[in-house]
Amino acid sequence: MRSDAREAAFQIVFASLFGGDSGEGFRKKLYKKFKLNAEETAFAESLVSLAEEHGEELKSKLAEKVTRFADYRIFPVDRAIMLVALAEIFYVEEVPPVVSVSEAAALARKYSAETSANFVNGVLGGFINE
Repeated sequence: MRSDAREAAFQIVFASLFGGDSGEGFRKKLYKKFKLNAEETAFAESLVSLAEEHGEELKSKLAEKVTRFADYRIFPVDRAIMLVALAEIFYVEEVPPVVSVSEAAALARKYSAETSANFVNGVLGGFINE
């Protein structure tokens, strides 16, 4: 399922952003944990690659959109979720942006603070409603 691939991609991006292990061994364990097939693994790898390749650009876009919060006030989990979602919104044409936003909000609901799903949804919604 692509939801599982997104979740794996988020965990890899989170680990790489915040000093954890995000190497090949870690990735393989995650893909096995989520029982991703070859297509789903390729999708997750694509999201991770896009988030890494365009990381500075995506962080800059995020900072422009979230002007009411100092960068340090955004939960690290929320930041990683939004970076993966933005990579998908801007660079994965076959996925409707509304799906990316919905999936990101679901990840925030699962991994972050109680109010994070609404925050992530609102910020990402701002990108697709421009």
